[in-house]
Amino acid sequence: MLSVHVLAAILAIGPVAVAASMFPRLARERAAGGAGGRGAGLPRFLHRICRVYTIVGIAVPAFGAATAAQLGVLGDAWLIVSMILTAVAAAILTLVILPGQRRLLTVVSATVTGAESAAAEVRSAAARLAALTGVFNLIWAVVVVLMIVRPGSTTGV
Repeated sequence: MLSVHVLAAILAIGPVAVAASMFPRLARERAAGGAGGRGAGLPRFLHRICRVYTIVGIAVPAFGAATAAQLGVLGDAWLIVSMILTAVAAAILTLVILPGQRRLLTVVSATVTGAESAAAEVRSAAARLAALTGVFNLIWAVVVVLMIVRPGSTTGV
């Protein structure tokens, strides 16, 4: 069960973390006209990766909870903090990052089709999105550390 949880985390959260991190820069480049040709659809593709893997990522806490129950650690503080942080990360992703990407794609499309006034809006929105994505990734890094170190756990270091 633990192996499935870890594999799900690597295969589901990893692509979201990478795609969400790359999205703001590529959206800015696309709006500035720097992502023509083959790269024109990259921001849209990265958004799709984030959407799809968000759904797949539901497996991570599901298998994590099952593993915790199996190990008898559901009440441990490190696990409760990890579950809260996971919920916060999921909320940031679903309520802020994904809608922000969607809005930015709309603005980028307007910029590409000639609405130059949207360029400043793209830069500002991309900067906010990059910062929020950094927070999302930092939360996941903290969760990983908590899962490995398990402070206060009788099975931890």
